[in-house]
Amino acid sequence: MKAIQIAQTGGPEVLKYVDVPDPKPGPGQALIEVKAAGVNFMDIYNRSGLYRIQVPMILGGEGAGVVAQVGAGVTDVKVGDRVAWASGGSSYAEKMVNQADRLVPMPAGVSFELAAAAMLQGMTAHYLSHDTYPLKKGDTCIVHAGAGGVGQLLIQMAKMRGATVIATVSTETKAKLAKSLGADHVVLYTQQDFAEETKGITGGKGVEVVYDSVGATTFEKGLDVLKPRGYMVLYGQSSGPVQPVSPFTLQGKSLFLTRPGLGHYTATREDLVRRATDVFNWIAQGKLKLQIFGTYPLRNAAEAHRHLENRETTGKLLLTP
Repeated sequence: MKAIQIAQTGGPEVLKYVDVPDPKPGPGQALIEVKAAGVNFMDIYNRSGLYRIQVPMILGGEGAGVVAQVGAGVTDVKVGDRVAWASGGSSYAEKMVNQADRLVPMPAGVSFELAAAAMLQGMTAHYLSHDTYPLKKGDTCIVHAGAGGVGQLLIQMAKMRGATVIATVSTETKAKLAKSLGADHVVLYTQQDFAEETKGITGGKGVEVVYDSVGATTFEKGLDVLKPRGYMVLYGQSSGPVQPVSPFTLQGKSLFLTRPGLGHYTATREDLVRRATDVFNWIAQGKLKLQIFGTYPLRNAAEAHRHLENRETTGKLLLTP
């Protein structure tokens, strides 16, 4: 079968379209024919060496496809099931093996492309808005990178929960997109100081929570605009990692700082299926709009990585075998 494999870490050029042996499912596992794979910053972090990995490696933690074979003891899925996943690795391939209990059934009204686009970013937006800091009516939140994959979904879920949303974006085009998804205020951080704009919007009171996927360039000012006992939810680092923070930095306003990850919020199958089902149902009902920016043949994975890494996208990127 064909797959995108890296033999060493580095730039997009290390992504190689190669022939590899077909995987075989072991006990508790399923073999899936991949129909669509999501492209995420996690893949870039693995490819670049930011995260320590073992090579050779087939990238990709997210996707959707059809169960082709199951191993011993599998009861969660059966051959022929349409399934999606947000973890497990090796999605940049024509076939992959995953733990069966990490696979989520897809409803009939959701395509492979939508499912692959929704799993990781949709469930991330879900746990951020429903659990890490459960938004409620009357809250005000900042959503950085509001036109990005998670940002778009997070804006919509925040509005579902009755919050006021301040979204930050880099261009006028992205500003229009964020506004169309329900953002109450949009700040062009390339032209405006988002901290000063936020203080003006809130009358100097600040916000209950900052959802920050950008990291280095936004973190300190984000702390500055939080209300006392506010939450800094740092869930990404597209501009680079945040420098170490002293607990005394938080003391002045009794702030909370957390660096959550999807794995801990989908650790049980119950949580995994609950979150994914909510997201799928909202998509099927038209309550959640999901934008696919580009779909690339598997062999063009390097092109997709360049576009995402250069922050040229407004929505999800997919690979199709």
